[in-house]
Amino acid sequence: MKTFRTFFVIIALFTAYSIHAQVSISSDGSDPDSSAMLDVKSTNLGLLIPRMTTAQRDAITNPAEGLLIFNTTTQCFEAYSAQDMQWYSFGCIGSYPPGTVHCNVPPTVIVDVTSTTTGKTWMDRNLGASQAATSSTDVLSYGDLYQWGRFADGHQCRTSGTISTLSSCNAPEHDKFILAPNSPYDWRSPQNDSLWKGINGINDINNPCPSGYRIPTDPELFNEQTNWSPKNAAGAFASPLKLPAAGNRKHSDGLFDQVGTTGTYWSSTVHNTNAYCLFFDNTSVSAKRLYRAHGHSVRCIKD
Repeated sequence: MKTFRTFFVIIALFTAYSIHAQVSISSDGSDPDSSAMLDVKSTNLGLLIPRMTTAQRDAITNPAEGLLIFNTTTQCFEAYSAQDMQWYSFGCIGSYPPGTVHCNVPPTVIVDVTSTTTGKTWMDRNLGASQAATSSTDVLSYGDLYQWGRFADGHQCRTSGTISTLSSCNAPEHDKFILAPNSPYDWRSPQNDSLWKGINGINDINNPCPSGYRIPTDPELFNEQTNWSPKNAAGAFASPLKLPAAGNRKHSDGLFDQVGTTGTYWSSTVHNTNAYCLFFDNTSVSAKRLYRAHGHSVRCIKD
């Protein structure tokens, strides 16, 4: 009986201590910092918080204010705001190039889709899209609109402002959509044909795609429409890539044009002062040479 009493006393003391006292977990036996309830110290090990998918996160009942997880779907740390009743992302890691500005949080989810026409592997949605298209006019699938050769610096956001000063370098120090109403209608002066040209991550200047992906060449992009039926926006959506009619942004004034009726998708291939796009509307599909200052959709192909 005495043994059992001693055991319960020890358990009671330990429980009281674990609830009310500061705790140090360390490799050197040091005391916790005076400002910390829990102080974890190590020079060769890290701290792991719960890791789960978005679906698993959404299954949590009544998440507490400040609840912290790592979302394996978005590759972001996330914390819950009880006031806003939503999760906020921060510290996104791994997939996208450093410095990437994500117009929508979380970043574009990376899901592969394999083309039955070419056998190529692509992302299943446009850069900046919240989801893969459910129709040709699915607003959540439209994504961002990039000027040819620019990085994901924020200019691609549909809410970005405009600026009339052309850039003399590959990385403008702002997030504005650059207006270029005069020939050669490029956001960069002088023009640089080497942007978006990398293969397998080599010499890929301004690639906005996640690791292992890049901007497709004109043949890679145009070959996808070979088996479209019909050869128009309906066929683009019916294809394995499910390309939506996301519209475009005009080089001259930054206004949006033909949203919901046309799709224009950048390739990495240049032609003189222009660059090639895959274009489709309600009646046709074609490869077009367009001004580089235009804002068009980007669909990334896997290296």
